[in-house]
Amino acid sequence: MAASELFTKFARVWIPDTVDVWQSAELLKDYKSGDTVLHLKTEDDKETQYRIDPKTKELPPLRNPDILVGENDLTALSYLHEPAILHNLKVRFMDSKLIYTYCGIVLVAINPYEQLPIYGEDIINAYSGQNMGDMDPHIFAVAEEAYKQMARDERNQSIIVSGESGAGKTVSAKYAMRYFATVSGSASETNVEEKVLASNPIMESIGNAKTTRNDNSSRFGKYIEIGFDKKYRITGANMRTYLLEKSRVVFQAEDERNYHILYQLCASKHLPEFKDLRLGHAQNFNYTNFGGSPVIEGIDDAKEMMNTRHACTLLGINESHQMGIFRVVAAVLHLGNVTIKANDRDAENCFIPPKTEHLIIFCELLGVDYEQMAHWLCHRKIITGSETYIKPMPKVQAINARDALAKHIYASVFNWIVHHVNRALRASVKQHSFIGVLDIYGFETFEINSFEQFCINYANEKLQQQFNMHVFKLEQEEYMKEEIPWTLIDFYDNQPCINLIEAKLGILDLLDEECKMPKGSDDTWAQKLYNTHLNKCALFQKPRMSNRAFIIKHFADQVEYQCEGFLEKNKDTVYEEQITVLKASKLTLLAELFQDEKQVSSPTDGRPPFARATVKSAKPRALQPNKEHKKSVGHQFRNSLHLLMETLNATTPHYVRCIKPNDDKLAFTFDPKRAVQQLRACGVLETIRISAAGFPSRWTYQEFFNRYRVLMKQKDVLSDKKLTCKNVLEKLIKDQDKYQFGKTKIFFRAGQVAYLEKLRADKLRVACIRIQKTIRSWLQRKKYLRMRSAAITIQRYVRGYQARCYAQFLRRTRAATLIQKYQRMYAARQKFLRFRSATIVIQSFIRGFRGRRQYKAILREQKATILQKHMRGWMAKRKYRRTHHAIVYLQCCYRRMMAKRELKKLKIEARSVEHYKTLNIGMENKIVQLQCKVNNQTKEMKSLLEKLVSLESTYTHETDKLRTEVDKLRVNEGSAKVSSNKITCLMEEIAILRKELTETQAQKKRLEESGNKYKAETDVVLSQLTEQNALLKSEKDDLNCRIQVQAKEITETMERQNEEETKQLQVDLNDERSRYQSLLNEFCKLEERYDNLKEEMSLVSITKPGHRRTDSTHSSNESEYTYNSLLSSEPGESEDVTRRTEEYPEMKGALDMSLFLKLQKRVTELEQEKQALQEELDAKEEQALRSKKEAEDQQLMARSTELEYESLKRQELESENKKLKNELNELHRALTDKSAPQATAPGAPAYKVLLDHLNAATEELEVRKEEVLILRSQLVSQKEAVACKENKETMTEPILFLEDVRKMKNQGEITQAFVGLKETNRPSQDCRLLNEDGELWIVYEGLKQANRLLESQLQGQKKVYENELEILRGEVQNLKEEINRQQQLLAQNLQLPPEARIEASLQHEITRLTNENLYYEELYADDPMKYQFYRISLYKRIIDLMEQLEKQDKTVRKLKKQLKVFAKKIGELEVGQTENVSPAQLADEPIRPVNIPRKEKDFQGMLEYKKDDELKLIKNLILELKPRGVAVNLIPGLPAYILFMCVRHADYINDDQRVRSLLTSTINGIKKILKKRSDDFEIVSFWLSNTSRFLHCLKQYSGEEAFMKHNTPRQNDHCLRNFDLAEYRQVISDLAIQIYQQLTKVLENALQPMIVSGMLEHETIQGVSGQKPTGLRKRTSSVADEGTYTLDSIVRQLNNFHSIMCQHGMDPELIKQIVKQIFYIIGAVTLNNLLLRKDMCSWSKGMQIRYNVSQLEEWLRDKNLQTSGAKETLEPLIQAAQLLQVKKKMDEDAEAICSMCNAITTAQIVKVLNLYTPVNEFEERVTASFIRTIQVRLQNRKDSPQLLMDAKHIFPVTFPFNPSSLALESIQIPGSMNLGFLLRV
Repeated sequence: MAASELFTKFARVWIPDTVDVWQSAELLKDYKSGDTVLHLKTEDDKETQYRIDPKTKELPPLRNPDILVGENDLTALSYLHEPAILHNLKVRFMDSKLIYTYCGIVLVAINPYEQLPIYGEDIINAYSGQNMGDMDPHIFAVAEEAYKQMARDERNQSIIVSGESGAGKTVSAKYAMRYFATVSGSASETNVEEKVLASNPIMESIGNAKTTRNDNSSRFGKYIEIGFDKKYRITGANMRTYLLEKSRVVFQAEDERNYHILYQLCASKHLPEFKDLRLGHAQNFNYTNFGGSPVIEGIDDAKEMMNTRHACTLLGINESHQMGIFRVVAAVLHLGNVTIKANDRDAENCFIPPKTEHLIIFCELLGVDYEQMAHWLCHRKIITGSETYIKPMPKVQAINARDALAKHIYASVFNWIVHHVNRALRASVKQHSFIGVLDIYGFETFEINSFEQFCINYANEKLQQQFNMHVFKLEQEEYMKEEIPWTLIDFYDNQPCINLIEAKLGILDLLDEECKMPKGSDDTWAQKLYNTHLNKCALFQKPRMSNRAFIIKHFADQVEYQCEGFLEKNKDTVYEEQITVLKASKLTLLAELFQDEKQVSSPTDGRPPFARATVKSAKPRALQPNKEHKKSVGHQFRNSLHLLMETLNATTPHYVRCIKPNDDKLAFTFDPKRAVQQLRACGVLETIRISAAGFPSRWTYQEFFNRYRVLMKQKDVLSDKKLTCKNVLEKLIKDQDKYQFGKTKIFFRAGQVAYLEKLRADKLRVACIRIQKTIRSWLQRKKYLRMRSAAITIQRYVRGYQARCYAQFLRRTRAATLIQKYQRMYAARQKFLRFRSATIVIQSFIRGFRGRRQYKAILREQKATILQKHMRGWMAKRKYRRTHHAIVYLQCCYRRMMAKRELKKLKIEARSVEHYKTLNIGMENKIVQLQCKVNNQTKEMKSLLEKLVSLESTYTHETDKLRTEVDKLRVNEGSAKVSSNKITCLMEEIAILRKELTETQAQKKRLEESGNKYKAETDVVLSQLTEQNALLKSEKDDLNCRIQVQAKEITETMERQNEEETKQLQVDLNDERSRYQSLLNEFCKLEERYDNLKEEMSLVSITKPGHRRTDSTHSSNESEYTYNSLLSSEPGESEDVTRRTEEYPEMKGALDMSLFLKLQKRVTELEQEKQALQEELDAKEEQALRSKKEAEDQQLMARSTELEYESLKRQELESENKKLKNELNELHRALTDKSAPQATAPGAPAYKVLLDHLNAATEELEVRKEEVLILRSQLVSQKEAVACKENKETMTEPILFLEDVRKMKNQGEITQAFVGLKETNRPSQDCRLLNEDGELWIVYEGLKQANRLLESQLQGQKKVYENELEILRGEVQNLKEEINRQQQLLAQNLQLPPEARIEASLQHEITRLTNENLYYEELYADDPMKYQFYRISLYKRIIDLMEQLEKQDKTVRKLKKQLKVFAKKIGELEVGQTENVSPAQLADEPIRPVNIPRKEKDFQGMLEYKKDDELKLIKNLILELKPRGVAVNLIPGLPAYILFMCVRHADYINDDQRVRSLLTSTINGIKKILKKRSDDFEIVSFWLSNTSRFLHCLKQYSGEEAFMKHNTPRQNDHCLRNFDLAEYRQVISDLAIQIYQQLTKVLENALQPMIVSGMLEHETIQGVSGQKPTGLRKRTSSVADEGTYTLDSIVRQLNNFHSIMCQHGMDPELIKQIVKQIFYIIGAVTLNNLLLRKDMCSWSKGMQIRYNVSQLEEWLRDKNLQTSGAKETLEPLIQAAQLLQVKKKMDEDAEAICSMCNAITTAQIVKVLNLYTPVNEFEERVTASFIRTIQVRLQNRKDSPQLLMDAKHIFPVTFPFNPSSLALESIQIPGSMNLGFLLRV
């Protein structure tokens, strides 16, 4: 393709930039061949020119279309070059916050420097089972691909994680291991996966340190092999380490730290156990203070120390070893503080000051001699051929030796820890395969590069070579698979660089050679390098300004290495004398570290062979058996690297390249320069180059057709999509070398997809322009028509308005004339009226004034007269009062004086004695006299009173007369005086009135003025008041409105609070239910695991010949699912398993040791329980023997009462029978009476009497039948009670136990049974320890005793047998007599009429049984055992008779039905005849005998079965029942009804053992069939329906009032009578919950493969969603899709589920809950995949999702399930789809999004916005500022930080009570169910 076609105007290119490395620009002119300059405009609108190199004529790289920016896979880009890669990573990292990106098979991981919520267990579950490329890039996707390929290809895998320090290698490796631990689990109970994860804290503490680039940088490389068994569960792990940076122990650069463990120890110095270490702050030690940065912000070293110790404990490093490690590490710190001083007189000598504190502490901690250590730190030993010299060392050399010793000690501790970690992680079972995780340093280049950087870069060269070869191989496989011609691609081969380093006479070889030289130095080594490689190898260079450095051109960059320190680091020398001192240590751990160097360094045991220092001996040994001592660090590293490469080549590698985005550790900050350096160094660009050299873009034919359908014409579209694509490509791209057609894909060269996208965009742009043109024309036309119509309308309205205005003017002129006329007339009339009114007012005022004046004069005169009268009267009264008062006062004074005198006399007389005497002498006489005097005075008083009354009456009459006369005189006198003074007074009053008139006139004026003024003021005040009133009214209205609003708000808030509280209570209830049901689920899992273990143990065990009694032979009637005995069956089972395990010791090795220990512990507990039960049993047996006689006496008494009751019952039946016979005789007489021939006619009295008696007889017969049934049930219950008693006696009494012994044929069988019994009862022991204490002899003696005992028992049994034989012969004779007697009775009964046969037979049977009971009771009175055997045989005979009676009842019913039919026909014939016959003929005819039919017996809704048929019932009704036949042909829930009817019968006969046994067997049978067919939806749904119906039946017929409200009276009669099954209802409810959870799992497994394909991937609306070019190339080994599912597949599956549930009669509420769970699973899985797939987050995909959801809602409406709550579960998915479709630009849009998306969390909203990807160029991306706006608006929202929904969540299920209207008595059991042994009762 010509450049002129691509470099056109507006095309975008990349140009170099000094700041951003690459800058985007746009062409302003088309490029033409020969142009030397490109005219460009940058993104900041600056115009610039780009000069084209005239030699190469290389044009700038083109920029990919925006539609391709942000791709998941870098190889999917059309233009593959450095700027495109850099820009794509930047867009994903900065804008979309995505840290992972694929680059072919490489996962590029950028460190975000921030905690992201993308590593939870929900994310792990989302990626589990997915193909690589189906989801967004993630470290979990790489781990899943490795795990899947290991399981599928059975090939070991490797994950290679590399990158710079601080790029996140360790974290990525840690997450990969966490994924394996979560997905696979552990193969044993030792929690290996936890130990694998726990090894990380330990290794980080001893091997990680803070650097300038990373706070937790790994200073060593490690390769962890995670082992798996055949089931691909983790079994163990092994770790190999590489090149520990020992120099960091003694030196750190600025702002760096030493290893974390040193600072953790210093931070924990306050702990009691660390007091002996004598530690201080980290700043006090030289080895921890070189970098000057002892603290990491946000890290608590003391807390990290606790984590480290916990991890050590978890990995099996005990407390003593931990303290030993800490002592050694603390000693290293103290060693660094040991001061070495130079001798002032001799510079070649040095010394340590005496009693140096830190050296003393060092020696105490390590347990070495202080003098020896102080001496050898400053001296060294030199041995010549004949003599030995001890030479002092200079200060510098001594310090170096001290540091070398510290490094050596720390490296030894590191190796020891690695060794113990590997031992803890060692697999307990055989390893089948492994996945290796390589966490190794990336390519490093610093300002000063030394030996460590050289080794690191050497390792990266080897890894890069392996990576290139693997990528090249995969490309070749892809081409060969698609049958595309393969041409060799030239790729960079770094083998020359590797040869430069490791080949013969290479750098490492020359370094080792120089180390062997006696006087070798770094300078001489550098000269050898220059002489050997300079100018001979193009990859080796010499710096211009240095003779002690060299440059190597690596694959990533050229690096300059400083030669200083290479030899010393390669030798890693430690003096042997110092090591000898350490070997003599008292500390066990230190001696273990240095005891044997050979054991320490072995590359095969997971230990780093190169981290150990070479111990320099004073004299070379003649024989050196261990050649490893001579190997240098470089040589060891080369060997371990070769071993690593062999391991990687034997596995399938997976690559993770970690990128560090910036050096400042800022969150989501991208530095392009640093990123480009790392991309070049990690091989990503090389991968891109290899891809770009071939055909990087690859499309399937269907994808190409869907995407570029717009470029095809209708005639080009053929039925064959492959041929269509070929034809179109040949037309679009002329150069056929630009593409190749494979079998399933089309391969494009770089840039071709961009060209096709350009053509597609141009075509769509032209189409859009045409659409816009047409739409704009239509819009303008519509606008013009609207304007024209509006103008016409406006004109019409204006003209009409003008006409109306003129007419109004004319009307106003005429109206004005009329108004003027009437106004003038009104004005004249008003004037006249005012004058007239004024005149009248003046006249009225004058006349009124005169009248008022005259009235006032008269009134004044009258008032003056009244005043004079009252004044004069007052003066006279006052004078009289004064005189009267004076007289009274004088009287009082006089009387007081006289009384005082008399008082004095009386006092004097009272004091004299004679006076008392005189008083006492004549006192009585005086009293009598005084009494007489009083009587006389009273009489006189009465007479005087009468006189007084008469005088008063006369006096009053006279006074009245006098008063009238006085009044007349006074009136005359007053009138005279008034007439004389009247004239003078009038004249004075006239003058006064005149004055008053003038005053009133003036006052009137003043009042009028004040009135006007007041009126004006009042008007103002009134207006103000009205205004205030209006304001108050408005305020009142406002207040009323506010009050109403507040009241409304309060009510709303109250309602809202109530709703919230209700919702919260509902949520709490659901949470409680979910917790209970989850616990129930866990219990089921444990139960299943227990069953599986039991099955495994049973498979392991081998049954020996001979009989052995186990717990399975015992009767297990108790339910293991009831709460009282929930685990009753476990002890026996575990004991049995343990016994079998111990009997076969050869199988013990295969068992799990932890399980064996648990079982062994359980066995000991069971043995103790068994011993206690044995003692209790002995006591019970003694007690039973004592109480046996008492029980027999009580039985005799009970039997006598029973006989009395039966005799009474017999008498009653006899009396009733006689009564019936009498009535029957009366009827016969009435019928045979000849004197009344019409008496028997229909309607006659005799006929009525006959009918009444007939009805009464039938009713009485029904009553008798019920009594017979009651008697029968009592007999059956007595029989079962006797059987239970017999069983109990069989378990306890030795006499009945002989029944089993009697069945054995010979003594051998008896002996074998006894041995089995002894094995069962004896405690479980190991077979190998059986004869330790002579146990075989004890067993032999026990056998002898057992034989004797059995022989004696056999003799006794023989006697019993003979006695029983005689008894049986007597019984045979009695039976013969009884048969004869029965034959006679039968003959008599045949002679009786049919009506009396049943009564007679019952009577005879009762009398016979009574006589027989009395006879045998007297016969066996002395032997209760024989009487008991007789009772059992009697009950058997009764049952046989009952069965015969049932058969006869059936035949009677059939005959009765036939009889009814015949009687009905006869009656119809008789009616027809009677209509034609006269009454006289009727009277003459003889009366025929009437046949009285019997009523058929009513069915009570119960089913009876024998005890032995219980297993058959469970087998036919549960285990072998086919749901499809039952669901189609029979009523729903029939098995549940049958089971309940059986339970009803057991309750009716009051048999608790049968109820318990039936319910237990039912529960176990349902569990068994569900376990067997656990994946069959039909089976699980069927038994969920029947279990819930069984539960409802137990509630409905429980007899509780709450459940009986909806029952009919007949159903209430069927309620349970004897047992309360509430506990069993709870057990069955739990069983139903378990079935529901199992059904949910079946539904999830069936729908899981359909959801993503049907809801997301499939295009339901064709043509709406155009796929954007993904180009992701999945690995050739990835699993191909099994098939494509559509939404119709999901709907069909839902219809299938719903129809099956409806056929099974499942409760509607339960169906709603299941549908809600299904829809939740669909919504959760779809939303989770949407959040993890960037290619699905587009506008068109949102429309597809909305359409799919609408189809699901339509399905709900069709099935009438709108109220199920299923739609609400899809609300998060609906809102996510709406979020994809809404506008996302302005603040208003953000507000709308925040209000709309209330069902999804903030993290989900932000994730969708970040993932939103336009499918076409016409869409726009979401800006980062808009996303930040959303985050700010939602920051106060309180929701879960979890990103994904919990797809495994199961809603708590409830079973609302749903009573059945079906009558139990109407249920018929079909013969196809094989339940003929059930009898209807």
